[in-house]
Amino acid sequence: EKLIRSNGNYKSLLCYKKANTIFSLTYYFCEHYLSKGDRTIDQMVQAARRSGKQNIVEGCEAAPTSAKTEIKLINVAKASLKELLEDYEDYLGSRGHRQWEKGSKEYEAMRQLGMTHNDADFFMRIAETRPPQTIANMAIILLNQTDYLLHRLLKRLSEKFMQEGGFSERMMRLRKDRRGF
Repeated sequence: EKLIRSNGNYKSLLCYKKANTIFSLTYYFCEHYLSKGDRTIDQMVQAARRSGKQNIVEGCEAAPTSAKTEIKLINVAKASLKELLEDYEDYLGSRGHRQWEKGSKEYEAMRQLGMTHNDADFFMRIAETRPPQTIANMAIILLNQTDYLLHRLLKRLSEKFMQEGGFSERMMRLRKDRRGF
């Protein structure tokens, strides 16, 4: 058993890839479809980037020495992306646009794309040819998928902590083993 474990590769996590896509979509959406000077722009971009995507990175990087920090930051990312989801829903509602319903043709097609593609460039090529309400609906579906993945990750991290303990417990075990206790 090692004291400092490797942190893995956050870029390989599906939730990170989707969060990166959400950031790209959100930045594009805000730049093209919200009025300059609107405070919502900063809030949405920060929720997508700093609070969402970047907290996944920071949580994963903190993992070798702090399960608590890892779990906390992954949860902050989850909460921030939920806030962003609400912003997109508000955008649609306040402008009288339809939010795609589960089971609708558009919803199911986008859900399938979200399940099979994790590349921001793929979704950006689509977004660049669509109206803002379509981009908002695309983002909503990707946000829901990311929320599900983050929920599963938090559950897995919690179970791992319950089974293996945290850094302090590992320090104590290794020290006792070295002393022969």
